[in-house]
Amino acid sequence: MTAVADTLAVLVAIDSVNPAYPTLGGAPGPGEGAVAAWVEQFLGDRGIRTVIQPVLPGRSNVLGIVPGRDPARRVVLEAHMDTVSPAGMTIAPFAPRVEAGRLHGRGACDVKGGLAAMLHALADLAVGPPPPAEVVLAAVIDEEHAFRGVSRLVEHLRADRAVVAEPTDLRIVTATKGVLRFRIHVQGRAAHTSKPWLGANAISQAARLVVALDAFHATLAARSHPLLGSATGTVSMIDGGVQINIVPEACMLAVDRRLLPGEAADAALDEYRGVVATVEPVTGCRVVIDDPFLVDEALDTGADRPVVAAARAAAESLGLDTGIVGVPYGSDASKFARAGIDAIVFGPGSIDQAHAADEFVAVEALETARVFYREWARTPVSPGQPRQPPGPRVP
Repeated sequence: MTAVADTLAVLVAIDSVNPAYPTLGGAPGPGEGAVAAWVEQFLGDRGIRTVIQPVLPGRSNVLGIVPGRDPARRVVLEAHMDTVSPAGMTIAPFAPRVEAGRLHGRGACDVKGGLAAMLHALADLAVGPPPPAEVVLAAVIDEEHAFRGVSRLVEHLRADRAVVAEPTDLRIVTATKGVLRFRIHVQGRAAHTSKPWLGANAISQAARLVVALDAFHATLAARSHPLLGSATGTVSMIDGGVQINIVPEACMLAVDRRLLPGEAADAALDEYRGVVATVEPVTGCRVVIDDPFLVDEALDTGADRPVVAAARAAAESLGLDTGIVGVPYGSDASKFARAGIDAIVFGPGSIDQAHAADEFVAVEALETARVFYREWARTPVSPGQPRQPPGPRVP
């Protein structure tokens, strides 16, 4: 195996399932602590300065910093350390194996493969001529749940541009959909099912809502973006009732809405309030839309931005496709953009293998990604007003 693949194997063998999800045996995932410690040691062994940025109890971002010729300029390589649950996998999730040129295991594709490639790219930069700008590698927590790692990072780190590791098939991604997630609660009234007229059936009201929401979601096909296609919405969870002989007094619907660039979460939520208001009520039922528990607006980095030019130059040097594409999923990149840092998404592997029962990444793609990240960081930063003195501001 290559050095990057060896590193990936070590990372895959470390269980870093997000605590929001179950790991093997059903207990909550242990989080990123063990991976963070390993990343810190990898960087320290190579003489790379590290900064530990606490985010949540026992969960910290790890930053590796290579000085550049211009200390007032900074570029960022970013990847997350957490994974989703191994539940339902058909392979041993934390026993990495290489077969037919692919490394298998939970997180191999999403996104420890990209993290391994970035670690080696930073190591390359540390022993070569100083890059044009300071290079910060940020290994962050909680991307798979609530984006709290990158949100904390961009509060204290300013940069000229960033590339975020996600499985993009080694394509340059400049646009990603945003997401709005919220719950709708129906409150009815319990009664004995032998006398249902004494109650108010929350499930019946929820069923009417689902029909109306599906009809509304069908209209979203008319909203489109040249790289992302149409907006979408899905009623993805339903939970109601407590016993077969009790009229259900409560029912919950969960909605996942994928936003296009230019769609504001508040405006989208107002549309749902309007849909709910049109549904004929079951007598005695009340409907409440909760505040969103996750909001992530879309990414739409202009094709003429320097971050894209740097990516195209790196891709061209490797004989890769230099065109730009969009993807329907979200990532940490949109948080960089909201903080005023131009960002793209790039990495080895396919989103089709991310979170899959047999997750894998091609070993050859890992080395290609390593060179891409290194050459992207070596591309000169456009001159202009310095954004911040050297060194991340970490509390």
